[in-house]
Amino acid sequence: MVAVKRLEKEFAQGEIEFQTELKTIGKMYHKNLVRLLGYCLDGDHKLLVFEYMSNGSLADILFNKEKQPSWEERMEITRDISRGILYLHEECVTQIIHCDIKPQNILMDGNWCAKISDFWLAKHLKQDQTNTYTGIRGTKGYVAPEWYQKQAITVKADVYSFGVMLLEIICCRKCVDWSRNEDEAILEEWVYDCYATGKIGSLVEDEMVEERKVERMVKIGIWCVQYDPSLRPTMKKVLLMLEGTVDIPIPPNPSSFLSSI
Repeated sequence: MVAVKRLEKEFAQGEIEFQTELKTIGKMYHKNLVRLLGYCLDGDHKLLVFEYMSNGSLADILFNKEKQPSWEERMEITRDISRGILYLHEECVTQIIHCDIKPQNILMDGNWCAKISDFWLAKHLKQDQTNTYTGIRGTKGYVAPEWYQKQAITVKADVYSFGVMLLEIICCRKCVDWSRNEDEAILEEWVYDCYATGKIGSLVEDEMVEERKVERMVKIGIWCVQYDPSLRPTMKKVLLMLEGTVDIPIPPNPSSFLSSI
């Protein structure tokens, strides 16, 4: 079983450059990346062939009350995702900024191992390059503030998107939900308010989870969604925090920079 994705206007670069990137990605292997098996570029027929992920996307289970994983399962999924992003940022042949980290792009295999998809459409950096200037990519709600400020984009843009998704994984809800009360509609604002006022328990009302475990994950998420990219941790630091091997300092209000300008 394989999955085939038809590309339409999803890439702007020339065919030769695109083929070169696909060949590079075809050589990459990590257990938390969906494996690209092959491709077809024949005139208007542009197809990618990759491993079949039998359990759908993280969004399919996270936002469905009947399918929601337990707290421990969600934390394992979070660590899987962070390992995959770390590989893209620091361990593969060419550094890659995914640009669209979100639950819909996290796929679950037959063993419920989380794997990152759509990284073959991401932004590849050259060996001596640490940032890039490009038009806004990604999905509203997960896009880092620097995209809108037309600033240089670095791997910290992925850290921001991961942080938003981490908060979603903690709370089992979408990052923007206008069906909720106004003070709860924007997830990162509501989470920080609960953290700052000592109401962490209200974030996971339906589960018996130790509050200190929830607080630890919330602090990581808040650090990742800081407005200033320089304040966000690297994915290596994020993984260490998720694994519990380093202390997590008290995070500032993510939007405090905004209120000071």
